[in-house]
Amino acid sequence: MTFQTGHIGLNVSDLDASRDFYRKVFGFEVLGESTDADRRYAFLGLDGRLMVTLWQQSEGRFATGTPGLHHLAFQVPDIEAVRRAEDVIREIGATLHHDGVVAHREGASSGGVFFEDPDGIRLEIYAPTGAGTSPAPGGAAPTCGFF
Repeated sequence: MTFQTGHIGLNVSDLDASRDFYRKVFGFEVLGESTDADRRYAFLGLDGRLMVTLWQQSEGRFATGTPGLHHLAFQVPDIEAVRRAEDVIREIGATLHHDGVVAHREGASSGGVFFEDPDGIRLEIYAPTGAGTSPAPGGAAPTCGFF
């Protein structure tokens, strides 16, 4: 058997805010949506391919101290795409960790930006190369695991 990630489903507290956030930061289009008060959701994707589903069925903030999801990482082709995403993240005022682009570890070529969505879900946009001159937070500690 072989596996490939199909899509990611996220519980959100405010569908409108989350839908707008993911559209602005990732450029996702709305592929389907329900505005039924008891069953609100949005299917988001790129070029007709489903990437993220948002389900308005939670309250509060993402709990980082309990077992479960640590963060979601999205790969882009190059560090310039990461920097463009960083500009959008700053523009909309989302929580940005490490003050911008960082390498995954000291001397690594891969790196990206680490930030949060409106519910505090931790996200990453990274490129496999091009971040070698960026600092690595915490020295040799893997960036993905410590934010």
